[in-house]
Amino acid sequence: MLDEPEYLRWLNSAKKTLESAHGDLDRGDYNWACFKAQQAAEAAVKALLHGLGMPAYGHSISRLLISIKSKEVPVPEDVIEYAKTLDKYYVPTRYPNAWAEGMPHEYYTRKDANNAIRYAGNIIVWVEETWKYLKRGGDRGRE
Repeated sequence: MLDEPEYLRWLNSAKKTLESAHGDLDRGDYNWACFKAQQAAEAAVKALLHGLGMPAYGHSISRLLISIKSKEVPVPEDVIEYAKTLDKYYVPTRYPNAWAEGMPHEYYTRKDANNAIRYAGNIIVWVEETWKYLKRGGDRGRE
């Protein structure tokens, strides 16, 4: 049984977080844009997990996706690739001691932020398409 209210609660949070990442991009706060893109994608994947009544623990988007895939929900390889890139933005975008020297904002570029936002957006779209498919009663093992 699908839990649409919980799915929507998490998905809407993901979309708001991605909007915030765009604001960081516009201000030149590229490390924060990357981090918020990671958070947006994480919340979107957790939306799907919660909607399916599955556990949603941890912060690694790629591992969360693998747990979905293990339940025979198809996850395209490009979505996992986007997730692996975003996973790398969870810690070093925020903590100065993640780097040998300097501060996080010195290590991220507009290109990094644009790519992170695009990848998060792609993951959100995949989550929405997967949810619609599952709501129609789609067989989890087939696309």
